[in-house]
Amino acid sequence: MRPLYAVPLGIAATGAACVAYAAGVEVRSFRLRRVEVPVLPDGARPLRVLQLSDIHMVRGQHKKQQWLRDLAGLKPDFVVNTGDNLSDPEAVPATLDALGPLLDFPGVYVFGSNDYYGPVPKSPTRYLGAMLSGDHGLNRADGTARRGIVGAVHNPWPLLRDGFDSAGWVNLTNTRGRLKVEGLDLEFTGVDDPHIRRDRYDEVAGGPSEDADLSIGIVHAPYLRTLDSFTADRYPLVLAGHTHGGQLCVPFYGALVTNCDLDRKRVKGLSRHSSGGECSYLHVSAGCGTNRYTPVRFACPPEATLLTLTPRPSR
Repeated sequence: MRPLYAVPLGIAATGAACVAYAAGVEVRSFRLRRVEVPVLPDGARPLRVLQLSDIHMVRGQHKKQQWLRDLAGLKPDFVVNTGDNLSDPEAVPATLDALGPLLDFPGVYVFGSNDYYGPVPKSPTRYLGAMLSGDHGLNRADGTARRGIVGAVHNPWPLLRDGFDSAGWVNLTNTRGRLKVEGLDLEFTGVDDPHIRRDRYDEVAGGPSEDADLSIGIVHAPYLRTLDSFTADRYPLVLAGHTHGGQLCVPFYGALVTNCDLDRKRVKGLSRHSSGGECSYLHVSAGCGTNRYTPVRFACPPEATLLTLTPRPSR
């Protein structure tokens, strides 16, 4: 018969091993998710779209930087960056350097709360408790917005914006943009981050333009109000990030939280979203980074996504 203290010691040892794995192994186990989405016009050749999200760059993250550079070898037709590139106010040069080879491809982007504001230390147990209770952090940027942004660390996001813009990437901050790719006229409609209530969908409402071959909605945080608006306006595809795929997941159960009001079953990957009698494809990236103060992932490896857009099925 084992001593009574053996059970709690065993649980503690298992917990310590899980934390060590989450912080030392999985957080650097970068993956590529591959997804096929039938949204192109009949007869169009497939398009390869690289979606990047939640990089949360910190100086010195050399493995992540090299992995991002190597993604250029996929030779995507265009790149979509769905925000939260920074987790360190001094990391703009490292971020632009890591994305340098990808900046040679056509691209579009929106920003997330952590592009504007630096993260602040917080208790993981308090954070998890708030999420499980249904407090999804609405109208806050990692705790800064609820204090009216007083004392927040302001990231140098204009430098990041200027770097993207100078490379020709299209800024979709509450606006629309176009790319011509493989003979197709692609329209993108973006909103700023709903997580801190910077989204202004009314400024871009009205649905896809009639002369576009494909229209895609772009947003950082997949809050239902934004997804409902894109879908009711008949956008066939919406791309988002923000959730980190749950970041700390339970094997065979999945994510505990989404950090927004999206349901847990759609915390990452491709799903469908319905609103106003319409239905859109939704892809949520699990992202390839973490907040610098919670540098762990469990049962949710960091990732980028290569989406292959294909023609819609014939009716």
